[in-house]
Amino acid sequence: MDPGKKNDWLKKKVLVTGGASLIRSSLVDRLIDQGANIRIVDNLSSGKLKNIDGHIKNNRVEFIESDLKNIRVAKKALKGIEMVFHLAADHGGRGYVELNQAGTASNLALDGILFYKAVKAGVKQIAYASSSCVYPNCLQGDSTKKIYLTEELVKPPYDADNMYGWAKLMAELTLKAYAKKFNIGTASCRYFTVYGPKEIENHAIMAMFACAFIKQGPYEIWGGGSQVRNWTFVDDIVEKTILAAKKIKYGSAVNLGAMERIKVSDTAQMAIELAGYSRTIKFLRNMPTGPLNRVADNSLAKRILGWEPKVKFNKGFKLTAEWYFKNKKQAEVEKNLNILLLNR
Repeated sequence: MDPGKKNDWLKKKVLVTGGASLIRSSLVDRLIDQGANIRIVDNLSSGKLKNIDGHIKNNRVEFIESDLKNIRVAKKALKGIEMVFHLAADHGGRGYVELNQAGTASNLALDGILFYKAVKAGVKQIAYASSSCVYPNCLQGDSTKKIYLTEELVKPPYDADNMYGWAKLMAELTLKAYAKKFNIGTASCRYFTVYGPKEIENHAIMAMFACAFIKQGPYEIWGGGSQVRNWTFVDDIVEKTILAAKKIKYGSAVNLGAMERIKVSDTAQMAIELAGYSRTIKFLRNMPTGPLNRVADNSLAKRILGWEPKVKFNKGFKLTAEWYFKNKKQAEVEKNLNILLLNR
């Protein structure tokens, strides 16, 4: 069914983990519009309460500020729940993922506790926010090749991206095993470079806007700028996550990503132009850059979900830039930029 039809979710009891950040709060907005009864659990380590504050004040959601790695919290959160959208994670941008291995390792505990308690609570379906970081590093090292990553490329011998990628991979394998053993519906949604309004500066697109907003000179880009990405707008990600929750039941993984191939240096130049200034670009080759060539193949999503991205990059990029330049304060961004780029 179309994820926009309210009958699909009317009165369903839904848990959204980590519901106060960009993708999660956008998912909450969509599910509320479709009539779901929503419980949110978030420890607010990276999410912002203002993203869901209106829903809390208007009693549209039940909000629990707590940590799901606590077994008692997980048990309470899952009581009476039919459907789980598990998006909570210790994560951040490239700088955080590479420099905070112990932090992202905590996702192993978070996911394991939540999945096990979901089975015990009689949850019918889990839709899990996995990541493009599960894909083998060895396939993503040449930016000159036209490569699109397909789901079946994640296989032994595994070669995930840092501890964050390994934790996401372990969660995917757990959900497959649980679907087979316990007859619980599970789906793993592999997110590719999501962006949109409300995102924070440790993610690449927002970092580019931040540097342009303060008119940084020279304008700094991590790496050599030749890295290729497929930036995917948040509304498309949310739509596909809901579709996956409805249609995938056996632990299968599906890519959530656009197929537009865009260089980081070209994206940065667009941010500079939208900010209305001109600067020399300085490449910081000693900073974390991630893989050189990471782009999704979304043909499986088209086939099994009937989905493909609706928001082209030029449109989504401009919408996000307008939001950023309107809502940020230049002095604050300039003062805190170095912290924002590396922290959660």
